[in-house]
Amino acid sequence: MEMGASLGREAGLQRQRDMIATVRGAASDGVRFVVLPESALGSWTPTVARLWTGASGDTDATVIVGAVMVDPKGYDNVLVAIDRRRGRILYRERMPVPGSMWQPWRSWFGENGGARADFFANPVVSIGAGRAAPLICYEQLIVWPVLQSMLHDPDFIIAVGNGWWTDGTSIVPIQRAVTTAWAKLFAKSLVTAFNT
Repeated sequence: MEMGASLGREAGLQRQRDMIATVRGAASDGVRFVVLPESALGSWTPTVARLWTGASGDTDATVIVGAVMVDPKGYDNVLVAIDRRRGRILYRERMPVPGSMWQPWRSWFGENGGARADFFANPVVSIGAGRAAPLICYEQLIVWPVLQSMLHDPDFIIAVGNGWWTDGTSIVPIQRAVTTAWAKLFAKSLVTAFNT
């Protein structure tokens, strides 16, 4: 998916409808699961949840899509699973990028903000009849999240990213190469979705 810098920043109704149409088009071809990149939904709110579940209509497809959940203390970078019955948080990122996202020192000075790191949470998630090792962006490049997930013997790896800001660099190709290497090393299937 190529949506550039607008992905996650432009969350208007028309953008949501366009993504829903893309998902419904894939579902009409018999696809049961559609994966969209990190940050694709923008903020995960009750309104966005109702829009997506209501628009799912009679399809049997489940969408796995990146979003953020914001509260007064900071935010979580998440993967959401949406089908015609409900939308739910599937995964909370274990290791956001230190500095630009994860800023634990803010609390030392009485400040709020930054992404939360859920280091030991949710190393595998259920998707359909399978179990997946979810990896959001930076997690694909470091050892801990992958090894923690592999200890739970998932059926496959699902890797998402939002790399529009890396245009002109080799960061996204490196992420793809690394996730492919992880999948081969542990003999797992790999599903990816990157915005470039």
